[in-house]
Amino acid sequence: MNSQAQKTIEKANLSVDERWAEVRKQLDEARASYNQAGEMSGEEIKSALKKRAKLLAARSKDEGKGAGEKLDVVEFLLAHEKYAIELSCIREVYPYKDCTPIPCTPSFVLGVINVRSRILSVVDLKEFFELPKQKITENSRVIILASDDMEFGVLADELKGVNSIPSEKIQPSLPTLTGLRAQYLKGVTAGGLVILDGLRILQDKRIVVNLEVE
Repeated sequence: MNSQAQKTIEKANLSVDERWAEVRKQLDEARASYNQAGEMSGEEIKSALKKRAKLLAARSKDEGKGAGEKLDVVEFLLAHEKYAIELSCIREVYPYKDCTPIPCTPSFVLGVINVRSRILSVVDLKEFFELPKQKITENSRVIILASDDMEFGVLADELKGVNSIPSEKIQPSLPTLTGLRAQYLKGVTAGGLVILDGLRILQDKRIVVNLEVE
């Protein structure tokens, strides 16, 4: 028996937990690579979620449980609180750097950045939601939101990664989430993760800053 055939047999004999450990190691390596570069493209985010989804499906099958609908999200921090936006509204994640202020704009508009020759405005959701201010650090990231006719970035204090959340674990709201944040709420989890409605953010004329670059 050749070595390739032996490896195939050994892989087939791995338990779900062993396969989980193997894929988790691959995801950790991908995350480490991201941390060094400071960027994560939409394709890289989707690839990480695809690996995770396959693994969870295998575990669910082995445990005899059906797989329900899930919401794919990117998780991040705002003023030490956990937030997320659905993956379908995110084009990529980019380091916060070289942001140029724009005169005569609302205080929650930090300025514009150049992302691969695209000039995009950056919105500070902490300022918009009236959350406590935080200093810009090396962990700060710009999450690029995009729809068919709109594209801009929102500032995150720190990116926590991608996740796939079962729909049954998402609650409509919490009594503590009031004011402006409640208008952009898609749901919350028992663990305190606040899921924002990315499409509503993209469509809200109070947030959108249209720029003409000549």
